Order: sequence, then structure tokens, then C-alpha cells
Amino acid sequence: MNLAGQLRPIVAALVMLAAGACVARAEEVNDYPTSARAEYVYGCMKATGETRAAIEQCSCSIDVVASIIPYERYVTAETALSMSQVRGNLGVQFRTSEQANSAVNDLRRAQAEAEVRCF
Repeated sequence: MNLAGQLRPIVAALVMLAAGACVARAEEVNDYPTSARAEYVYGCMKATGETRAAIEQCSCSIDVVASIIPYERYVTAETALSMSQVRGNLGVQFRTSEQANSAVNDLRRAQAEAEVRCF
């Protein structure tokens, strides 16, 4: 068997490994559930207008946010933002928590980047 014949199975295996790695990366990037993306777009459109252009911009925005922060961090930030509006001791805990503030700041930075790229 010549060298080309010997390399063919190795090259095929490498191609399959690379394809698997690409699929894994795509799944990592797309870790936001459809419902979370839809909620974000809905809220964004309520704030920016209910037009076709707003759909495109808001869809772009959540894609950018999702590419910057993992879904778990997004949930933490959204929860902190929501709970910080609660009056009393419970709301204070979310307003003064370093972890909550860090997650909110990450989300705000991601949204600022989305604003630049999409609007």
C-alpha cells in the first residue's frame, strides 16, 4: 500500500473529529432556549418599536448577547434585575450582592456591544 492509501483513513478520522468539534461549539454557542430568545426579542421590540426592522435588530441583539455570555450567567443577571425591584430586605439583598451586580454588569456590557453591532 502506498503512502496516500495509508493516510486516507487518518485524514478521514481527522475530518470526522473536526466536524464533531464544530457541532459541539455550535451547541455551546446556542445554549439559550428558544423561549428565552423569544422573550428577549419581545421585550426589546416593546422598547424599540414593533416593526420588521425591530425584529431584525432585536434578534441580532440576543444573538450577540448569547455569543458573549453563557445562558446560566444571563439567567443570573435577569433574576437579579427582577428581584432587585422587590421592596424590602429581599430586594436589598439582590441590589447589594456582589455576585448579582457582577452578572448584571456582564449583561449590560453584552447589551451595549449588541447595541453597537445591531442598531
